[in-house]
Amino acid sequence: MKFLAKFAVAAGLGLSLAVIAPQGIAALKQGAKAPDFTLNAAQGGKPFSLSLKQTLKKGPVVLYFFPAAFTPGCTMEAHLFAEASDDFNRLGARVVGVTAGNIERVAEFSKSECRDKFAVAADPGAKVAAKYDSTMQRPDGSMLSNRTSYVIAPNGTILLSYTDSKPQAHVEKTMAAVRAWKARRR
Repeated sequence: MKFLAKFAVAAGLGLSLAVIAPQGIAALKQGAKAPDFTLNAAQGGKPFSLSLKQTLKKGPVVLYFFPAAFTPGCTMEAHLFAEASDDFNRLGARVVGVTAGNIERVAEFSKSECRDKFAVAADPGAKVAAKYDSTMQRPDGSMLSNRTSYVIAPNGTILLSYTDSKPQAHVEKTMAAVRAWKARRR
């Protein structure tokens, strides 16, 4: 009987792990066309309307979705992107954060945690995140942005898609993709 109980627990654990999306993979794949959007955003606490199409005219875009402003992981990720922002800019890329959580605090988050370095956009109802297949459902049924990063070429082609709940590797992966894009352009 103990064997059957242990087997049932092991089988249940195995099945539950099978439905968890593998880390490092985002739903929109490299080579896909990035869906266009316009969202209310802020940089340095100053609100403005952010258009992906307009931002891509300046060069590639590092678009990263995050669950909610002022949570520990999202704050860490914002700090990491802020620290790397000048390097992205030197390569011609712009960083844009998008969240469906704590959208009423985007301007404050852009100033304090993003350190005035890049734009953060509010995505009410995770509608844009859904177009990018970058959502997760809360226990109450509402949707949040999943922690997914994309690098989008100026022509709208996705160069990288990366999903990982841990924020640490997102800057490294997106920076490598921007550098590879830049190297191909020489």
